[in-house]
Amino acid sequence: MYALLSGLVKYMLQKDEYYVLILGLDNAGKTTLLERTKQLYNPGYAGIPMNKITTTVGLNVAKVDIADKNRIIFWDLGGQTSLQSLWNKYYEEAHGVVYVVDSSDPDRIRQSQEAFDQLVGDSNLENVPILVLANKQDRDGCLSVVQVKEVFNQSARRIGPRACKVEPVSAVTGEGIRPAMEWLAQTLVRNSKHRPPKRRDIS
Repeated sequence: MYALLSGLVKYMLQKDEYYVLILGLDNAGKTTLLERTKQLYNPGYAGIPMNKITTTVGLNVAKVDIADKNRIIFWDLGGQTSLQSLWNKYYEEAHGVVYVVDSSDPDRIRQSQEAFDQLVGDSNLENVPILVLANKQDRDGCLSVVQVKEVFNQSARRIGPRACKVEPVSAVTGEGIRPAMEWLAQTLVRNSKHRPPKRRDIS
């Protein structure tokens, strides 16, 4: 009886942890997105002022509790061409991918799609859900979600049957981030038969 109660208490004091990569070209707004997400979901977190955020060289890590018993560990990786070759080092452990697109930079949308095409074709990301965020929707003249989808649909064959969604957001204002992250959290749970979460003590 004691062992049963002890096991129940231990279970109640644990969370399911999912590891999610934040990828995209440099200057797409990945780190700004992470900071805004932390502000939205971590009570009391003041965060870094948006105008103080600099280009990521390496890796930023953050814990965010999206749902009561689910915690997402975000890995924000640098998007410079020289750093993209390191992305696949993290694929095997990833439960999901957030791919950030700078919708205010039409000149680089093709380059962004090519980097996306390469990652979705990697066997270590098979069955891993992908959330594509058309960022910087607060800017005049940005590409619409429909226009971003038209370009990224060229990767449809490689995406296959996995869960994949394109959402409009503004990392600066926070618009669109909550519904996008709620979809991500729910999809990670549904996909746990392919990639089970890690159970960790609540801290």
